[in-house]
Amino acid sequence: MSEVVLRGRIARRVREEAGKLGLSVDEYVIELLSQGLDPRDRALEYVEAAMDLLGQARGELGKGDVRQASEKLWGAAALAVKAYAYLRDGRRLSSHGELWEYKRRLERELGEWVYDAWMSATGMHVCFYEAWCTERDVENAYKRIEKLVREVASLIKR
Repeated sequence: MSEVVLRGRIARRVREEAGKLGLSVDEYVIELLSQGLDPRDRALEYVEAAMDLLGQARGELGKGDVRQASEKLWGAAALAVKAYAYLRDGRRLSSHGELWEYKRRLERELGEWVYDAWMSATGMHVCFYEAWCTERDVENAYKRIEKLVREVASLIKR
């Protein structure tokens, strides 16, 4: 993966526009660049971004940065559910409530283990803000969230 670095006014504008939509900068860029794609291709862009976040989480864990790793894991799970929404309904999710709605649909389709993966991701989101979790907590969550991302990727690639 190559990295693009934006600075100055354009970087501030991208962050502001993403914030107005309730998106991360990565999601905002994906949205901008994938507007002409069909829902399956948009879903694929989202799940690939989720896979990238898994890799970043692994790197953060290697550096001992539990908080950053936990937030990357939350992002990976959220992007996987968003990818699923694009796949099934061509819909962009814009709230936590919508994420939970599609998590439930994904759980019905793939099985109850999705609940455990999602709750691990939710715990990672809290960990980022509260810094309560340990490296072991993040490692355990990583396994569950990685399975979620890979299973959604498998659905998209069918």
